[in-house]
Amino acid sequence: MKQQDGWERYEIRFSGSGGQGLITAAVVFAEAVGVYDGRYVCQTQSYGPEARGGKSKAEVVVSDHPIDYPKALELDLLLAMNQAACDAYFYDLKKNGILVVDSTLVEQFPTSRVIAIPFTGIARDEIGRVLVANMVALGAIGLLSGQVNLDNLEKALLARVPKGTEEMNRDALRRGIEEAGKIDLDQLPRSVMNEDEEEYP
Repeated sequence: MKQQDGWERYEIRFSGSGGQGLITAAVVFAEAVGVYDGRYVCQTQSYGPEARGGKSKAEVVVSDHPIDYPKALELDLLLAMNQAACDAYFYDLKKNGILVVDSTLVEQFPTSRVIAIPFTGIARDEIGRVLVANMVALGAIGLLSGQVNLDNLEKALLARVPKGTEEMNRDALRRGIEEAGKIDLDQLPRSVMNEDEEEYP
């Protein structure tokens, strides 16, 4: 969390490939924060050359004061839903940022300050639809970031998903929250570093 003139700014990037629903997850997160929590939030996104399968990322900036610059510059939290996104965006993390990866699809971690949860595996094996892996991840990010009221996150989710899919998406969200609740953030190393760097003091 970055301090600017005495106030706090928190930056999240949702990353993976097109078709994984990361834009939707980021939009739901932003709506929960802005519409339901009543905080300042800015959400931006970019796609790869292909609508489906290309690189995709979405960013959410949260603040208690008006946001002067909408893009994420120093990530407090990076969600990487595949190996390519993990490798490409890890270096944008702050030293004490958190890397959250889908361990179903990400096998190599560039830092020991990582939280690995099998979002795709949970969605496939427990919820019955791989497509809701993004909502499992959203639930985990909601809890781990500490930037959104989880009840409001669920409200924002249910207001946006297609009719008839509410229960499935809600179950996925809650499962992600449950899985993230098993993580003790205090047990993570103090700083992000890759294998070629010495540990920060």
